[in-house]
Amino acid sequence: MMNLIFLFQDTIPAAVVDSTAAAPAAAVESVNYFSLLLKGGVMVVPILLLLFFTLYVIIERALYYGKVTKQNDALINEVRYQLTSGKIEAAQISASKDGTATGNILESGISLIGRPLSEIEGMMEKQTNVEIGMMEKKLGWLGLVAGIAPILGFIGTISGVIKIFYTISVTENISIGSISGGLYEKMISSGLGLIVGVVAYSGYHYFNMVIDGFSLRIQRVIIQFVNIITVGK
Repeated sequence: MMNLIFLFQDTIPAAVVDSTAAAPAAAVESVNYFSLLLKGGVMVVPILLLLFFTLYVIIERALYYGKVTKQNDALINEVRYQLTSGKIEAAQISASKDGTATGNILESGISLIGRPLSEIEGMMEKQTNVEIGMMEKKLGWLGLVAGIAPILGFIGTISGVIKIFYTISVTENISIGSISGGLYEKMISSGLGLIVGVVAYSGYHYFNMVIDGFSLRIQRVIIQFVNIITVGK
């Protein structure tokens, strides 16, 4: 009987320790990240606005590039067939109906067939510059956000640290809880700013890679077009 009593005395404290150890773990797992984000300070608001703007620009540009940079290998073959058949107007209509940057550039060259080759190449080069300029539109905003967002986050953290030390100097009360709590709340703005900056930076350079790839492809198309009209002569 005494052994049974001692056994209960040993197991009950262990159960209490296990339950108290599990409580903090449950509290840590139930962190509300949205409410945690709102504790980042005033700078969180402009950073979130920059995030929404960045996502808008990225989505808008991605849809635009998907339309104008679409590669249609059948277009140049169709233009070749119509030009060798003497159907210049039909070739121009086919290029204009393609609805891509490549079609617009080919249309500009077809419209000058019969003029000196240098004029045709010059017009196609100008149209290429116009199309690339349209593709580069709004990319500057992504570069700007990539530089501004981390700085705003850093400003939010610095302002929070200043407030913490000002409170300490006034109250003369230094505690690990007050310092660490204030620091993690203010570092949220830095983390969020870096995330927005990375998203904008990645979008900026990815789209520039898309434009570079288009520039290479269009140079090949222009060479093919020049060969078509040169052989036709």
